[in-house]
Amino acid sequence: MYYLDNIYINLNSNKMNDNSKVLAALLAGLAAGAAIGILFAPERGSETRDKLNDSLKNLGDSIKDRAADEIGNLSEFKDKVVESIKTKLKGAEEEYVAAKSTASTAAFTATEKAAHKDINL
Repeated sequence: MYYLDNIYINLNSNKMNDNSKVLAALLAGLAAGAAIGILFAPERGSETRDKLNDSLKNLGDSIKDRAADEIGNLSEFKDKVVESIKTKLKGAEEEYVAAKSTASTAAFTATEKAAHKDINL
């Protein structure tokens, strides 16, 4: 979790760790299943290899889909952070302009008062 001024940003590291664990377990399960399948396969080797190849292709597709989802999540997170920063900068700019205007008006008023006192003396 991070704090960007008053805005709380949660990177949700637990979810990221859980996703990594799930992916690692999936890969380990696939490898174990493939090894057992090859050892105990009643089919010819070429058929077993074809099935294994299909399974690995499906796994690759699943990983690509999951990566695309995570990239989408990161993109959304980036957009939120950028929008938050823009909003804060706009607010700071407005405060600066208001403070500058107030200071300018105060300086002008003080100069006018000083000039008025000089004339009345």
